Amino acid sequence: MSLRTLVFSGLAVGLIAIGGTLAFSPWNAPGVAQVQQVETPLQTSPSAEPRAVPQTQAQVQLSFAPIVQAVSPSVVNVYATRIEAQSASPFASDPFFSRFFGDQYFQSRPRESRSLGSGVVVDGSGVILTNSHVINGATDVRIALSDGREFAVDTVVEDQQTDLAVLRVRDTRGVSFPAISFANSDDLLVGDLVLAIGNPFGVGQTVTSGIVSALARTGVESSDYEFFIQTDAAINPGNSGGALVDMQGRLVGINTAIYSQSGGSVGIGFAIPANMAKLVADAGVTGGQIVRPWFGAKMQAVDSGIAASLGMDAPHGALITEVAPDGPAARAGLQSGDVILSVDGQRVDDPSAFNFRLATKPIGQTTTLERLRGTSTDTIDFLVEAAPAPAGDAIATVSSGSRFSGVTIRQLDPALAEAQNLPYDATGVLITAIEPNSPADAMGLRVNDVILALNNVTITDANTFAETATQRVRTWQIIFQRDGRVSRAIVSG
Repeated sequence: MSLRTLVFSGLAVGLIAIGGTLAFSPWNAPGVAQVQQVETPLQTSPSAEPRAVPQTQAQVQLSFAPIVQAVSPSVVNVYATRIEAQSASPFASDPFFSRFFGDQYFQSRPRESRSLGSGVVVDGSGVILTNSHVINGATDVRIALSDGREFAVDTVVEDQQTDLAVLRVRDTRGVSFPAISFANSDDLLVGDLVLAIGNPFGVGQTVTSGIVSALARTGVESSDYEFFIQTDAAINPGNSGGALVDMQGRLVGINTAIYSQSGGSVGIGFAIPANMAKLVADAGVTGGQIVRPWFGAKMQAVDSGIAASLGMDAPHGALITEVAPDGPAARAGLQSGDVILSVDGQRVDDPSAFNFRLATKPIGQTTTLERLRGTSTDTIDFLVEAAPAPAGDAIATVSSGSRFSGVTIRQLDPALAEAQNLPYDATGVLITAIEPNSPADAMGLRVNDVILALNNVTITDANTFAETATQRVRTWQIIFQRDGRVSRAIVSG
């Protein structure tokens, strides 16, 4: 077993799974002591309010109860049901048992499984934010409020790139749902007090307290936007999708994963920052799509050797290694060898930090990038743009009458090539969808395969693929690229 095992904090039923001034005044209950302003400001971020530490025994004994009472109604339990194929009997291929019991007796039967998670109400009309991995593949999803009322929900956004999903209550029955407010997660400082609220192990809504242990953590999970808040507030299986809140009762993060050997909390939990979560939540509330910025350049981290060669005091920033022709980065004047040091004044430590900062910027906004070129540092304006939509003739679907029936492809362009970690000038067509049980599926093709050639015909665009793939031949020779490797397959027509 690895010394550090990453565990998503969703719980599968039946399986072994794994400061600011403490001003509670907005939710003060009778008998709760008021906290006096302490004139001891500590280090803060530029836009944050001054922090203070407890100065008296009375302050140390204050309770989080007012915050919990105000926030807990906004945190829900999420129940996801999946239908899975049960393994066939080991005697299914035995002719003796088949003779006496019949083949029908040994056929696979669907099995229903249920998993538990948490969610956060982000709009009073019944919109809930949770983790994508909590509801992924579910055939039925329900949520339960803290008072026990249950509601069926529909999935309106499932974004695996951020591991976030948005649910909407199917029938609100005239109910107004208590929504939580978002904080600016960029204002968080290491050491800030936070509360984690969720449904660990299915025992019911649970509150734990801790501090922000670290910010901008990467290497936690394989999502496209790694920039996690680390906390020592106890997070366990079932907490996925739950709330991480600050001392003003605002949402600062969505609890997502933990490091653990046993499956339980060891004080290393991770949450998706509220600034990213709000982007996905807004798309769910408005019913729109998530449109992400495209930078148009590839980057790598600045290590100590690169930093020394550039005359930097310490390694940080995102080094541009390749620029897409006529992409947003190229139009902004960026070149290979430039280092991005900050975005709108927010420090960039590595490419993951840059991707996160850019992803939270709205399309059409002009943002300021601090750039190191050679030994000189300057700032440039960068227009945030979406990747260009593919032209109509850049997509093709083979519908019937072909060995490739059921496959949908898209012609490679610089933005698509970048998303697939291919060179900007890569040619071919990318498989974007395969219909289950279709001839293409039976042939063994996979989504994200890149078709390079068919029967010695080089595939440069969607039209060439469609014309070639619909021919009637006895044998197909397919040159394709999968996971960075080019292979050849011979398939009968």
